[in-house]
Amino acid sequence: EVQLQASGGGLVPAGDSLRLSCTGSGFSWDDYEIGWFRQAPGKEREDISCITPWNGNTFYIDSVKDRFTISSDNTEKTVYLQMTNLKPEDTAVYYCAIRGLRHCGSWGYRLDSWGKGTQVTVSS
Repeated sequence: EVQLQASGGGLVPAGDSLRLSCTGSGFSWDDYEIGWFRQAPGKEREDISCITPWNGNTFYIDSVKDRFTISSDNTEKTVYLQMTNLKPEDTAVYYCAIRGLRHCGSWGYRLDSWGKGTQVTVSS
């Protein structure tokens, strides 16, 4: 059974940083893309970042590029999302997800599984 556990959210002022963690089990780590999407009330889902643990390839949407960094600890089976210079528009529930591909192209399309989200709130 696939299990994904996201953690690390919180309430921070604009300009601050947070690091989200996603621990996964029940799937072959190297055969999947692992990444994040976020959902804010009244807004469309944003598929923000992805990593392929087998070669470290990454993807970011433009709105988080240069502020967020995704990384993978393949020994601990954990993916991190380091978020810096947070903005109020980053406020959302953040979910980690997996997809059974190995390139992060079109990240977010036909995700295989995701866990419960973690709330990130950025105050202005």
